[in-house]
Amino acid sequence: MIIDKQGLEPMEERLISKKKPSYPISEKLSAYLTDHGRNIKIPIFYDDLLRFQGAIEIFDEKGNDTLWVSCYYSEFDREEIHDSLKLMYSILHADGSDSILPYLTIDTIDFCTFGNTKPFRIKVRNILNDNYIYLYVKKADASRIYGLELEHLISPNIINFLVHKDTLIEEHISGIPGDTYIKEHLDTITEQDKRALAKEFVKFNERCFIRLLADMRSYNYVIVITFDFDRKQYRIRAVDFDQQSYEGNPRVYKPQFLKENNPFVNMTLDVLADESIEQYEKEERSLLAKRANSNKVRLEQLIECMKQDDISTPEKTDQLKKGLFELTGDVNFKKSETMGELLESALDFIVRNYKNENPYIIK
Repeated sequence: MIIDKQGLEPMEERLISKKKPSYPISEKLSAYLTDHGRNIKIPIFYDDLLRFQGAIEIFDEKGNDTLWVSCYYSEFDREEIHDSLKLMYSILHADGSDSILPYLTIDTIDFCTFGNTKPFRIKVRNILNDNYIYLYVKKADASRIYGLELEHLISPNIINFLVHKDTLIEEHISGIPGDTYIKEHLDTITEQDKRALAKEFVKFNERCFIRLLADMRSYNYVIVITFDFDRKQYRIRAVDFDQQSYEGNPRVYKPQFLKENNPFVNMTLDVLADESIEQYEKEERSLLAKRANSNKVRLEQLIECMKQDDISTPEKTDQLKKGLFELTGDVNFKKSETMGELLESALDFIVRNYKNENPYIIK
């Protein structure tokens, strides 16, 4: 059982790396991205957006510093940058033509002053109907790209992103930040909603662990709510993929062990029986196995890149190898030499168990 009372024990901060290095995109990974339409010519680069002349601090509705600043550019740079950003929106969300550009405007360009990627957040608005959308421009990091692509292939979520050289463009993932939801909503929802949210937290916990996505503290994921007849459906979506297959301690890959998530752990233990928790864990493993099978060829190509890539330290890789072997007893973990091989072993472990335990699969 994954969720247990150990989840109430805060994880020491030192177990999560304070500053993860950024890893360059290898030639093999770049070729993979090209083959699958992710690597594409773009009209603007991350460094171009650093040419802002000044910035204004952004505060939330309660007057708290958001650690984002709103950037402004010289008149000459502003026109060029805005035109390039509108074209980039067209490439990401449409066919890349300039036919929609007259109907778009760039409302704001915000810069995040904390975190590893220090992203720019672009607000693109349609002037005909006032609808708007956000997109992000970041320094490309191989860890994050692996995380985004794995999310696209084996999670229930579709991820839209583009890469060119050292620049990464991501679409915005909508939802209520987990820390905000805990502070402002968790205590007010109904018992039925708590059970639905607890079910999703169990599944999210299992999903992160199997695909080796670490550091899912409450501000690194969002809560997505969908109204369905007389109830609400909940989904927890990761929004930060920098810690894909980097850390050495297996506990870091389970959101239940991060102290920021203790309110969700407490709620889960209160509203779900042990049997229900085990059922939801098994459901998520089965769904992951099915998605891995459905995307087998592309997933194998991605993992082959990952196996040959340098995305962690030998010490962390060895620590994770030993930890996963102790948890599962699967000798494939013990034989693994890289983070890519560890991920391959993890996915192979759940696929084999799914096939062995399901009597209806034709073997």
